[in-house]
Amino acid sequence: MKKITLAMLLASNILTPAVFASDEEDMAAMQKKLNAEVMEKPFSVEEIGKIDAYVKDAMKKDLKPREKAPANWQAGYTCANLYNYYDYRDCAYYHHYYGRYW
Repeated sequence: MKKITLAMLLASNILTPAVFASDEEDMAAMQKKLNAEVMEKPFSVEEIGKIDAYVKDAMKKDLKPREKAPANWQAGYTCANLYNYYDYRDCAYYHHYYGRYW
């Protein structure tokens, strides 16, 4: 049984394609380019007026805010740490309603 396992391991190492330095360099260059593109347009709430209107309307209707924090929420976060429009909106309403964050 050990011979079969050893043979299988040797075969898998021989058949595995090698990673060349140029591939690693290409991947690093692509990641650097992607990072630059993402950072050119950081997340921001473009229509803060819509969120303010949502908060006012929800308060007028006496709607309860979403109770459960987003999955990526951590202690010490504020709404500015959220990168999803609906999470940001719900956070803003929760904060306005309760005066605190999740």
